[in-house]
Amino acid sequence: MSEERQVSKNVIEVTDLSKAYGRVKALSGLTFSVAKGEIVGFLGPNGAGKSTTMRILCGMTGADSGEAQVCGVDLAEEEGEVRKHIGYLPENNPLPEDLRVSEYLKFRGRLKGLSGGRLRERLEATLNLCDLRRSASERLIGNLSKGYRQRVGIAEALLDEPKLLILDEPTIGLDPRQTGIIRKLLDRLRGETSFLLSSHVLSEVEASCDRMLILNRGRIVAEGTLQELQAEYLDNTVFEVVAGGERSVIEKIAKDIDPLCELIDENPTTATGRKRFSFCTPQGESSAESILKEFVNQSVTQTREFNIARPDLESIFLKATKRSWEQTDSFRENLREVSATLQPDEEDEEGAR
Repeated sequence: MSEERQVSKNVIEVTDLSKAYGRVKALSGLTFSVAKGEIVGFLGPNGAGKSTTMRILCGMTGADSGEAQVCGVDLAEEEGEVRKHIGYLPENNPLPEDLRVSEYLKFRGRLKGLSGGRLRERLEATLNLCDLRRSASERLIGNLSKGYRQRVGIAEALLDEPKLLILDEPTIGLDPRQTGIIRKLLDRLRGETSFLLSSHVLSEVEASCDRMLILNRGRIVAEGTLQELQAEYLDNTVFEVVAGGERSVIEKIAKDIDPLCELIDENPTTATGRKRFSFCTPQGESSAESILKEFVNQSVTQTREFNIARPDLESIFLKATKRSWEQTDSFRENLREVSATLQPDEEDEEGAR
C-alpha cells in the first residue's frame, strides 16, 4: 500500500461511484481524478451531487458502489487513514462562538493529534497563512465577520498539513476584499496542496482553478481547463476589429479570406471615424488571425485593435448542463419508443387468452 501511494500521480481517484437516497440517485457512475498540487473547480447546479461526493471523500458517508481513493488509500478499506490526508471546509461551518480563535484552533489541533512544539508551530503557521495572527487570533469567534470565520475554517482545515483540501463554497457571502484574501491563500498553497473547490461564484473558480469539473445529475458532463472547455463549447469564433473604412469594404476583406465569416455588428468608437466591427466564423481562431493579418496589410482599414472573444465559465456551465439534460431527455424518449414496440397489442393479448 505504501509503494502505491508513492507512485500514485493523483490525490483523488474516483471510479464509477454511485449513491442513492431512497429512489433519488445522487451519484450515478461518477468518475474523475485530481492530480497532486492541482486546484480543481467542482461545479454543478443545486442537487447535482457535489456535496454528496465531498462527504464521501471525507469519509462522512458511504457510497453504494464504485471506488474512491485519496492519496492511494481506498476509502472502503481505510476510512480513518484517508481522513489524515484531508482538510474539509463545509459550506455552513459550525464554529463555537464563545471561544477565541487561538483557543479553537488549539482544541482542533489536539483532536487531530498535534501536541507540544508541533502544535505551536502549526498554529503559528496557519494563523499567519490565513492572515489571522494580528487581526483576529485573540478575538471571540462570535464577534467575527463572515469573511474572518471562513478564514478560521480554512486555518482549521490546514492545521495538520493535509495533502488535499476540500472547500465547499469558501467565498459565499464574502465581499470582494475578503474574496481576494481567500484567492491569495489558494495561490500561496498552489502546487503544494491539492484542492477540490465547489462554488457557485464562477468568476472566482475561473480565476483560481487549474481545471474544472462540471457535474449534473450525478455525472461529470464536462471537464478540462478553461481553454479546453472554451474550444469544446464555442460553436463559432467571435472576434472584433477596430478599423476605418466603409462597412462594405471591411466585410469584403474578411470574406475574401473566409467566405463563411459574417459581419454581425458595427459601432462607432471615437471621433477618429473608426468603428468596432464584430465578426463570427465557424472556421476557428486561425481564420480570425488570417483576417487580422489582411486587415493590417490593407492600409485603407487603419486597423488599431483586434480581439478574439472567448466564452466565460458561466456560458460554458450553462451549455454543458443544458446539453446533459437534452441528452438524458433524448435517451428517455428513445427508451419509451423501444418499450412501446416491445409491448404486445391489447388485441393480441385478448387472442392469446
